[in-house]
Order: sequence, then structure tokens, then C-alpha cells
Amino acid sequence: MAVGPSADRVPPALPRFAARFPAFRPDPCGSPSRFKKGLPVTVPKSLVADFRKALGKDSVFVEEADLLCYAYDSAVLDQRKPAVVLAPSTRELLGRAVAMCYGAGLPITVRGSGTNLSGATVPEPGDSAVILTSKLNGILEINPRDLYAVVEPGVVTARLAEAVAAQGLFYPPDPGSQEVSTLGGNVALNAGGLRGLKYGVTKDYLMGLELFDHEGELVKTGSRTVKCVTGYNLAGLMLASEGTLGVFSTLILKLLPPPKASRAMLAVFERFREAAEAVAEIIAARILPCTLEFMDNKCIRAVESFLKTGLPTDAGAILLIEVDGGSAEGVAADAAEVKAVCLKSGAASVREARDAEEKAKIWEARRNALPSLARLRPTTVLEDATVPRSRVPEMVEAVASLAVKHRLEVGVFGHAGDGNLHPTILCDRRDPEEFARVEAMVDGIFEAALNLQGTLSGEHGIGLAKAKWMERETNRATVVFSKRIRRALDPKNLFNAGKKFVWARRVGPVPVARCPPDQEPGGLGLMPPRTLRARRVQDKYEL
Repeated sequence: MAVGPSADRVPPALPRFAARFPAFRPDPCGSPSRFKKGLPVTVPKSLVADFRKALGKDSVFVEEADLLCYAYDSAVLDQRKPAVVLAPSTRELLGRAVAMCYGAGLPITVRGSGTNLSGATVPEPGDSAVILTSKLNGILEINPRDLYAVVEPGVVTARLAEAVAAQGLFYPPDPGSQEVSTLGGNVALNAGGLRGLKYGVTKDYLMGLELFDHEGELVKTGSRTVKCVTGYNLAGLMLASEGTLGVFSTLILKLLPPPKASRAMLAVFERFREAAEAVAEIIAARILPCTLEFMDNKCIRAVESFLKTGLPTDAGAILLIEVDGGSAEGVAADAAEVKAVCLKSGAASVREARDAEEKAKIWEARRNALPSLARLRPTTVLEDATVPRSRVPEMVEAVASLAVKHRLEVGVFGHAGDGNLHPTILCDRRDPEEFARVEAMVDGIFEAALNLQGTLSGEHGIGLAKAKWMERETNRATVVFSKRIRRALDPKNLFNAGKKFVWARRVGPVPVARCPPDQEPGGLGLMPPRTLRARRVQDKYEL
């Protein structure tokens, strides 16, 4: 069944997530005065004229006020203003925009709603382009017989969920920003969500996609079938690529029949350690809740102050749990077992939602954890280091110790059932001394997660914020291998330049000496300048 695109084809003047949650507006210290000095923020008038001729006057933005709207995302980083913002209205025009930008040598950052928390959509400073997908918001097909949907990348996640639910179907991925985030961004960062424990994350629902390469050529991968092993798994390569390998134009997403029954409950614990241990015990009992979320006392009090939903503000921590399944009897049995495990692990009480209204209040509380914390201080730094589920108690204690060590105010919530915690540091970036302690604590969080055999990011991505840690989690060979893939697909390194890895940074063309590929030291192809004749290169980054 074909579903028409939304009538709202106009890109927002400000990112909608920023308008909804004050914490995601530009940081006070990210003012234009902090833009990189000496980098001209302009493109030739002739190129602007070409963009307007190709895309339409209403799809090309070069005014200061427009550019400032896209100089930041939800990460706490310096603003970096692009030279031009493009909003193609069709997929064909998207490909044309990509080809024109790449041909002109403009670094390209593709942006949905800018809700990511890693700086993945902060553009390159100077002569760079932001390409918006907000006009590409059509749900092209919902197929209830074969259980898939075909969408454009600018479709908001919650809008797809609502559209398929109206036809008795289910799209499980539900990131916290689902009311604002786009599906293209979800794929680019492999977004997770509250249901990830049982239903998986975005990668588990991507059946195929179409994308534009650096020449504006359309590349197709995957299919509408349950099985497909035709060619390389390019869709898998594009997952979590953060816009560094190509530009999505169409996504094919798997749908499911919805669960027939569900029950939600709230377990109250006097100490956060007991709540964390209960998570591990529930998983060890071979129960797989749909959702298993954690909130510590700081989060509880912030949410209750904001929403007045009746949360126990004297609790050390709470678990918010939902079980679902194919029968009411089976769900009731699972709920009873979860309740027993919680009580055995030290829960003071376990309250089950009596109706849909109470259930909605439980999940409203969890989804408002971050906005509630963001009201407390000017700057909110949110991380998503992830550990094996059995190590959640150790990770929670490590965060608490780091907060004491660095004298910082921290709230912890997250998807405890899949080991993905969100330590949230409340601070004021205008205070250099305090923010230095924040940065030290963030490094400590990453170090603790890696020491517990975890990972830097469960769902937020790497972007600019975590690039320096990539080699620490993997190794040098992995980073070099990844950069070689990127160089093959993006020879000028213009697709979201500078993201995911630390690059040798320079401004403008400079002499670089290279050796033959078969003599590349460490696989990087770089030699001391005196060794070989230098040549000029045009891209801003070198492998």
C-alpha cells in the first residue's frame, strides 16, 4: 500500500528537538565567536546560482541566520557554521545535490533532525555544505502481506510507527528522540531504544536501501525479501556509517505483527546497587522483557519535579519493566516471575500498572528523564557507554565513584537490560574549571566501560565526540582497515569529513609525500616529505 508524503515539506528554521527541549539549544559557549578563525564561510556566487537553478530558490540557504541553525547538533561541542544549506525536495534532486557538492569539493554533512549526541551532524567549518533530508519525508509503501515498509530518509521515526500501527503492524525501534529523529539518521547511527533488549535495534530491521555515491550515482542493496545474498552486504556496511560512505535516499524496513498482550511494572529499590543486580538476575532467569529500564535517585527526583507522576522520590533507584507476548496467560506468568526476582533481589515494592493510563505514565516518566535533568543546569553532557549485562552493577558503581572523584552532579538512567547506561553530567560549560572536570569524568566513563569489556557507544555513535577513543577500543589495524574502506568509497574524504576517526588535520591544500601502495608503512601511504617528491592534494584530510 502506498502512503503519500507529509504535506510539511518545509525544513524547520530551528531543529525541532532543540525547540522542544531547551537542553538541546546551542550551548552558551558555542557562540559564533567560537567558530574557527581564518576559514572563509562562503561559496562562489556562481555555485550558489547553480544550486538554486538545480534545486529551486527555496531549497538553498546562505543567509547567516539560516546557517547558524545548522552549526550544531545535540552534542556539547563548538558550533561550526557551514557555507551553504541545501534542502532537496525529491530523491532525484538529492542525488544532484550530492554530485554538485562533491564535484565542487565541498565537504558534505547530511542532516535529519540533528538529535544525535555525538557531533555526527556538526558540519565542517568553512566552505562546507549541509544537505537536509527534511523534505524527503514520504512513506512510499507499507506492505502488510510481506511485512515491510519503504520510506524516504526524512520520515520521523514515530510517524512510521503510527502509520504501520494503523494497519495492525509493529515497527519496534523506539529511540528516546523518536518524536523528532528521522529514519535516515536512525540507520546512519544504528539507533537503539527502549525495546532493544527483546526486539533489537535498527540494524535488525534494515532489509535494504538505496544511496547516492560520491558521483551522484544511485546504488541499490538488499531487497524486499526475507532472504537476500545478492552481492556484498552493503546495507550492513552503511549501518552506523554516520554519513561517511554515501547518502541514503530510500530505506526498506522490516515490520512485525504486534504483541497481543503486555504488562508494565515499576520496581522500587532502596539502593541503586540492588536495582542493578536485579537486572542481571532477571536476564539470568531466562526472562526476556520487552523493556528493562533503570533510573537512579537523581533522575527520579528530576522527573517527579517536572511531571508530577507519583514516582517515589526517596527511592535509591527504580526499574521500569514491560513484558509482552502472544498470550495474556504467558505474559502474566512472565510478569509474576519478574516480580519475584525483583523482590528476591531487594526491591521494596513492585507496582504493576492497572490500566493503559498507568502504563503510559510509567513510560512517560522514562522518556522524560533527559529533559527533566536538563532543566537543572545550563549544560547537559549525556554518554552511552555500554557493558555486558552482567557487568551493569560494576558500571553503575564506577560512574558513582567518578562523580565523587570529580565533584560533579550526575544522574544515571538507561537501557539496563541491554547494558546501555546513560550517565548524564549536569554542569555549566561557561565554567572552564568545572568543564575540565567534566571532560576528565567522560574519559573515566569510557575507560571504565572498556575495562569491563564494554564499548564506547551502544547507540549514540562516535561522530566527533568519541573519535579519539576508537583505536583504544579496537586496534590500529582496525582503524587503518576502516579508513581504507572509506577512501575507496569517498576518495576526496568529503562525506562527513572528520567523523568516526581521528584524522591528520590541515586547512587547505598542502604538500604531501606519498609512496607506492605496495610500500605503504602501516598501510597509510605516507612517507617523510624528504623521501619522495611531494604533490598537492585537494581534500582536507589525509589517511
